[in-house]
Amino acid sequence: MGAVLWLVDTVIQLFQWVLIAYVIISWLVSFKVLDTRNPVVNQIGNALYRMTEPVLRPFRRFIPNLGGIDITPVVVYLLLFFVRKLLFDNFGHAMM
Repeated sequence: MGAVLWLVDTVIQLFQWVLIAYVIISWLVSFKVLDTRNPVVNQIGNALYRMTEPVLRPFRRFIPNLGGIDITPVVVYLLLFFVRKLLFDNFGHAMM
């Protein structure tokens, strides 16, 4: 059980980092710091979008638009943090 818990925790942590990278890239593109005509920026942005959008899309149906501000990544990040906390509170003894 400990190995499975470790794997699930690691996948959640990696996805949280991908989510943070997606938010940072999207902000930098929105504020015109990065240009999507640059092939490297475009590839990184598309890769991050493809990794995060399948998870974010269902939540966007329920989270209202706040005048152009998308808080969906924050909600998903906090939800993943909560899931990790639940895993370790309930099954943390299996890690030892």
